[in-house]
Amino acid sequence: MVTIVDILNQWESLGVFDYVLPFLLIFTIVFGILEATNLVGKNKGVHVIIGLVVGLLALRMGLVQTFFIEIFPRLGVGLAVILALLIITGLFIPEGQAKYWMWGIAAVAVIIWIIVMVGTFQNVGWMGGGAFFEDYAGMIIGAVLLIGVIIAVVASKAGGTSEGTFKLHKHMAD
Repeated sequence: MVTIVDILNQWESLGVFDYVLPFLLIFTIVFGILEATNLVGKNKGVHVIIGLVVGLLALRMGLVQTFFIEIFPRLGVGLAVILALLIITGLFIPEGQAKYWMWGIAAVAVIIWIIVMVGTFQNVGWMGGGAFFEDYAGMIIGAVLLIGVIIAVVASKAGGTSEGTFKLHKHMAD
């Protein structure tokens, strides 16, 4: 019986993850940009050739494989955090206030992106030291969360009206 683990291990030994997938990703991005912008004209054949060349040249030095190996697991975790925030926001926040919460989630997404990029650059060796974020990560994340909570509270108070309170007092007076 062949399992998915066996298939993935075989693909790994064949270089699918180190060469084929990074090549396809780079080719697709370059081709898509050329198609969307018509930077070198509208000839699809030229776009394919340029995409192939850039994709193949990107694989020569091994930096692309190392970068992809480092960034995509972190990116997956970051996207899972953002998705969880979106789900919780959709479940518990009234529709009228969701606009303000989306700004907060966008801020969290930017912070996650910075964390993903810094961690990736450190492990690839493109940033020296690396101790700064490790030493201050808790304080940075705490400060950002505190600011986010303050913004959420202020935004929810600013968006609300006192109409409900007025109605309650009116009924109590009758």
